[in-house]
Amino acid sequence: MAEIRIQKLLADAGFCSRRKAEALIAQGRVRRNGRVVTLGEKASLKDHITVDGERITAPRKKNYRYIMLNKPRGYVTTVSDELDRRCVMELLDNIEERVYPVGRLDRNSEGLLLFTNDGRFANDIMHPSRHISKTYRVTVRPSVTEQQLTEMSSGIVLDGKKTLPANIIVLNNEPGRVVLQITIKEGRNRQIRRMCEAVGLEVARLRRTSVGPIKLGMLKPGTWRDLTPEELRAIRNAIGKDSSC
Repeated sequence: MAEIRIQKLLADAGFCSRRKAEALIAQGRVRRNGRVVTLGEKASLKDHITVDGERITAPRKKNYRYIMLNKPRGYVTTVSDELDRRCVMELLDNIEERVYPVGRLDRNSEGLLLFTNDGRFANDIMHPSRHISKTYRVTVRPSVTEQQLTEMSSGIVLDGKKTLPANIIVLNNEPGRVVLQITIKEGRNRQIRRMCEAVGLEVARLRRTSVGPIKLGMLKPGTWRDLTPEELRAIRNAIGKDSSC
């Protein structure tokens, strides 16, 4: 069996995303045959790979799950939380597979959040090179000028790097309150909120309505469902994968 980087091995096994696996390795929580591993080290599932003592094994074939949740406000996008805050995993009931969030929404944001135990699928959606679009319905205060819209559309410098161009549509414009539809093709930490704050706008509400071709639709807040075969084919096509499920 060929050896691959251990962070990829953990993701392919459905344990967590590749990014999370890298963090676990950096924290010294991953062992290969009893020895703490380093980032970039390779292994195979023939090795005894553990995370916090839990053995990592290959997932059963055709046992992948692809789930969408309408995340309500007040929940953090983590599997567990050291501050004892409500976690999105509490909303996923009667799921035998060990799934995890694909990307994140901050505690005060809501809307479409994907979950899977398919590490490759999760990594493809989150990888910056794929440029998978994400659309948000954003309510801002007090009002929006053309200059502010132009600045956000053309790109805002965050952490020393300019954001990619964004598509922004004004959906509703009332005194003291404007509703925007913002579509971006990257996923930096709290990007939408920080873009708005950078031009002097207060975000009153932020809801993600789609990830690539996957749309939230009429799914009620706090509820989830499996992606349909058609949705899976569409998202796989968007990331350049074989459309077979």
